[in-house]
Amino acid sequence: MNSWTPACRPTDRESPAARSAPPRDAPLPSLSELMKVALLDDDQSHNALVASVLEPAGFVCTSFTTPSRLLAELRKQTFDLIILDWNMPELSGVETLKLLREDPATAPPVLLLTSRSVEADLVEGLNAGADDYIVKPLQPQVLLARVNAVVRRIHRPASQPQTEQYGHYRLDPGAQTASWNGQVEALTPKEFQLASLLFSNLSRPLSREYLLRRIWGQRPDLETRTLDAHVSRLRSKLHLRPSNGFRLSTVYGFGYRLEACDPDTAGGGD
Repeated sequence: MNSWTPACRPTDRESPAARSAPPRDAPLPSLSELMKVALLDDDQSHNALVASVLEPAGFVCTSFTTPSRLLAELRKQTFDLIILDWNMPELSGVETLKLLREDPATAPPVLLLTSRSVEADLVEGLNAGADDYIVKPLQPQVLLARVNAVVRRIHRPASQPQTEQYGHYRLDPGAQTASWNGQVEALTPKEFQLASLLFSNLSRPLSREYLLRRIWGQRPDLETRTLDAHVSRLRSKLHLRPSNGFRLSTVYGFGYRLEACDPDTAGGGD
C-alpha cells in the first residue's frame, strides 16, 4: 500500500477532471464516465487513494472529510454511489449510513470501507444499509471490481431489456412504451429514459444536473428548458397525477421527484 501514492487532490470539491465537459461533437461517454461517486473519509489522503483508482476508469469523484458536508451536498446534487469509511470522528460510517437510509432524498448505493474483518462487524454494516463492503488495506483491483459490480446491479445492460412494473404502470424497454389501466403510450428514447429514471428512484429527488448527465451525457450546449419540456410531456403523456397514484413534482432549486400517493386520499388537486 505504501508503494501506491496518489497525487494530492483538493478537499471537499470536485477534481479538475470532474469539471471538464466533453466537446459538443464528442460521442456520449461510457456509463462509468457518467457516474458520480462521493468519497467520505476524514483522512483526505485516503479519499485521494480511492480517487486515483476510480478516476482513470472514468468515474467522477468528489471528496468529503466530514459527514455533515456530505449530507449538506446531497441536498444540492445527486450522486450515483457513496464510498465511506467506517472510522470517523464526527460520526462513524455506520451512523452516517443509517442517516442516509432514513432519508429517501439521500439514498444512493453505499460501499463501506472498513479495517474490521470480524463477521459481526460486517453484518452490522450490511444491516445498516451498506450495499457492499471492502476490508482494508485497499487493493486497487478489488476496489474497482466491487464498484463495477455495484454499477452493474443498479444499471441493467440495455442488451437485456426487461419489463419494469411500478404499481399499475409498466415500462417496456424493448417497445419503448408505457402502459397503465389498459392504455399504451409510445415514448421517445429520451422520454423513456426519463420515465425509467424517475420510476426507479421513487420518492428520491433527482437534481437537474443528474438527469441531464444521465440522459443527455452532460452536453454543455443543452439548455435546461429541454429537460423541463421532457418532464412536462411525460407528465401529460402518462397522466402522472395523484388520482392515478403518482405525483411528478418540481423540487424548486433542485430538480424533480416522482412519488407514489394514495388515489383515494389524493383529492381533486392533480
